[in-house]
Amino acid sequence: MEREDPLAFVRDQLRRQRALRNMSQEEFGRRANYSASTVSAVETGTRSLDLPYAKRADEILDSGGLLESLLKSAQGDGEPPWLKPYLEAERNARQLRCFEPLLVPGLLQTENYARAVMRSVDVRSESEVEQYVASRMERQEILKREDPPQFIGVIDESVLRRRDAIMGEQLAHLLRMAELPHVHLNVVPLTAGLHVGLCGPLVLVRLVDGTWVGHLDDQLGGSPVGAEEGLATLLARWEAVRSAALPEGLSVALIKEIESQHGPQ
Repeated sequence: MEREDPLAFVRDQLRRQRALRNMSQEEFGRRANYSASTVSAVETGTRSLDLPYAKRADEILDSGGLLESLLKSAQGDGEPPWLKPYLEAERNARQLRCFEPLLVPGLLQTENYARAVMRSVDVRSESEVEQYVASRMERQEILKREDPPQFIGVIDESVLRRRDAIMGEQLAHLLRMAELPHVHLNVVPLTAGLHVGLCGPLVLVRLVDGTWVGHLDDQLGGSPVGAEEGLATLLARWEAVRSAALPEGLSVALIKEIESQHGPQ
């Protein structure tokens, strides 16, 4: 069965609110400073419906923030069920430990990088891709809040050396994030050879009360780890990959060296 687009209801309400005010797409577009073709594309789902558009629509239609609220709810509801336990832990984290052998950690991804990752799953519609990207960008706010968690990211060097066109921008973003006092990056160099981290990514979250929550990703999704034995294994493997990584200063220097090979951004 085809998966229902969680944004379809929001688009339906957008059309309904406009119709209730006897406003054509042309008139709405004129007031909102959008072309009629853009308005049509948003309402039919061929162009993504984002928060700035929803906020402007609420202003024009005097809908009291309804569309913005519905859109935020749809974005939250669109998260896969297997990810929600981790997201709840992430929101309440005091420390985040993340190892990635294949990708830049999600909380450090640029919008363009996240979009490319989401599009690599070719069964996703464009609206699903944009929904996931928006959710990921919203999650990153945790690192910008007044009292952010400490973030320690360990990345395999091979991740940084992928030659995609978006990598220059992504590397520059990593360097900016590394300047934040609560963000720490370590790179496992290619010279480390085989190491236990190549068995797969892992995330460990320390909550306010000192307890730990783990999370593992795979091709089918992901799963939380809360059992004592599983957490002990993940903590041990974290120490192993962290010990294989370069110190923070040398890691940042390596990122700068690789970033310089992409030319000016």
